[in-house]
Amino acid sequence: MPFSKRYTLTQYLIEERRRFPSASGDFNALILDLALACKAISRAVAFGELGGAMGNHDADGAHAINVQGETQKKLDVISNEYFTRLTEWSGHLAGMASEEMEEPYQIPARHTRGKYLLVFDPLDGSSNIDVNVSVGSIFSILRAPQAVIDSGRDVVDADFFQPGATQAAAGYALYGPSTMLVLSVGNGVAGFTLNPNLGEFMLTHPNIQIPADTHEFAINASNSRFWEHPVKRYVDECLAGKPGPRGKDFNMRWIASMVAEAHRILMRGGVFMYPRDTKDPSKPGRLRLLYEANPIGFLMEQAGGRASTGREPMLAVQPTSLHQRIGLVFGSRNEVERIERYHREPVQVELTNPLFAERSLFRD
Repeated sequence: MPFSKRYTLTQYLIEERRRFPSASGDFNALILDLALACKAISRAVAFGELGGAMGNHDADGAHAINVQGETQKKLDVISNEYFTRLTEWSGHLAGMASEEMEEPYQIPARHTRGKYLLVFDPLDGSSNIDVNVSVGSIFSILRAPQAVIDSGRDVVDADFFQPGATQAAAGYALYGPSTMLVLSVGNGVAGFTLNPNLGEFMLTHPNIQIPADTHEFAINASNSRFWEHPVKRYVDECLAGKPGPRGKDFNMRWIASMVAEAHRILMRGGVFMYPRDTKDPSKPGRLRLLYEANPIGFLMEQAGGRASTGREPMLAVQPTSLHQRIGLVFGSRNEVERIERYHREPVQVELTNPLFAERSLFRD
């Protein structure tokens, strides 16, 4: 195989670091640790049933349930272990938080503590793993509060309560026909494909940009009876096609793996909606703010798209709990802004009073 002229992930990070001559290198090293965790998970996913990691994770003779109230898959637990074990030792992290752990994860006393916080969903879309649909990992890097750095104390929930706009970096790995790492360090979005011969992530998609317009949307239509009016209005207009108010036909997509949905939108545009609805009034949404909505929102904004709750920019939301749920809309900027506008506009009430119905001089 001829020598590749593509950047490796390491080379890309070195180039990015040159924008900050005083940088220590801890940030780059942390991202490379995360890349190693993603490579390990990719290998586990690729072996599938041959690796003995398929199916539900059992604890005490029963299926284990995580803090989200969801049945854990074996690969959920394995992936979580890879993330924690491959990042805790290097001295770059003050602590971390995961979808699979109820409390923040403390860096063991035998390791040096650093100046960053890590939040992650180790295996997004794991309910699809047994049917061989693409899954992924999502991560976000935050700066630890100065009080944590100065004191070296254990991290607490509140240390992670930082708006998405303050993220130092965010990314995801997609385990599909090829394994990709999509990353933003605050200077646009770049995509890397894992070269299995070299064991290296190679830059294959520099400067990813999302088209401002689209003809594709993604939503779980089975929840339509629970949607709020602005979402129903938007979807109804898309379904009306060329004869309708949008004047064009739309296609609907739904993979039920947010990493796969986000990747499709980064590659060719579209809009993804998992909005707040009335299905469970106790939950203001289904997706987790800190380790799903914020990192994906950061990538979308860095690629020229938009991420929103429907009512406010996603990256402006102030977190209030570690596993906080939220509604999420992201993708092509013009479509997301339209959905936001529909949320601001007053609801048009249909008049059903018989006084305003059509009348006839003749009875049926």
